[in-house]
Amino acid sequence: MTYTVHGATGAQGSPVLAGLVAALAGSTGAEVRAITRNPDQTFEGANTVVADNASVDALADAYRGADGVFFHLPLAGDTETLAGYAHNVLAAARVARPSRFVISTSGTVIGDTTSPLAGPNASVLSELVDGLRAEGIAVTVLTPRLFLENLLLPTVLSGVKDDGVLRYPLRADLAVAWSSHLDVADAAVAALTLDGAPDAVDIGQIPAITGTELAEAFAQHFSRAVTFEAVTPDAFGASIAPIIGAGAAAGVSQLYTGLESADNVAFDSATGSAATLGITARSTRAWLADLGVN
Repeated sequence: MTYTVHGATGAQGSPVLAGLVAALAGSTGAEVRAITRNPDQTFEGANTVVADNASVDALADAYRGADGVFFHLPLAGDTETLAGYAHNVLAAARVARPSRFVISTSGTVIGDTTSPLAGPNASVLSELVDGLRAEGIAVTVLTPRLFLENLLLPTVLSGVKDDGVLRYPLRADLAVAWSSHLDVADAAVAALTLDGAPDAVDIGQIPAITGTELAEAFAQHFSRAVTFEAVTPDAFGASIAPIIGAGAAAGVSQLYTGLESADNVAFDSATGSAATLGITARSTRAWLADLGVN
C-alpha cells in the first residue's frame, strides 16, 4: 500500500498525511510519500518526495506505484497557472498510472454552474477529473463548502475574544454546511484506503447552521456571550488583505458577494460523508476543542 500526498506541509495535506501514517502504522510494506519542494523537509512516518506541480517528470516519480494520490489545487495563483498545474498532474498520471486520486475541491462546486461556489477553478477541476477517469483512474471528489478555519483569521477571532462579536460576510440566517480541514482529511484517508470509495462526497455539518448558531458555538467554547454580525464582503476583504494579499482578498470578497443571495450553502445528506463514507463532520464546538483554540 503506497499513497502520495500533495501539499504535505499545507493546511489540507498535512492532516491527510498524518491520518494516513496513523492508519497504516504497523502495516507491512506500507509507504506514505509526502510531496514537498523543500529537499530538506522531513516527515515523521513518511518519505519525502521532492516535486513541483510544474514538473511532469517529478510528479510521475511521486505517483509511480501509488495506490492512491491526494491532490488539491493551490489556493493562490491565477486560473491559467492552476490549469497548467492540473494539466501536468494529468500528464504525470498517464505515465505513472496510480490506482486512485482523491481530489479536494477546497470549496469549489464542480458540475453545477448555477452554484455561487462554482468559481473560476471549477472548469479546471472538472477537466482534471474527467481526464483521469478517461484514463481508467478512479477518482473520488471531495467537496467541502466553507472552511471553519476561515474563522481563525486574526481579524475574525479577535472580534470574538475582544468584543464578543463574530463578524463575517454572511447573512445571520444563511445556513452553511461548515467543515474543517480535519474533516477533509478524515474523508480523504477513508476514500484512499477503502475498497469501492464513491465518486463524489460532500463534506460539512448536517444540518447546516446559521451565523447565529455559529456564534452560539463560539460562546459555549469561550464561556462568554458571542453574537453574530454580518459585514459586507468588501469590508471583510479589505480587513484580510494585509494578511493574505490584495489579489487573494479580492477573490474572497467576490466569493462572499456571490453568496449574498444564496438560499443556503449546504447539500443533500445522502451525498454527505456520513452517508457515503461513515465519516461525520465535526460540530463547531468539537472542532474548536480538537484544535485547542483559546
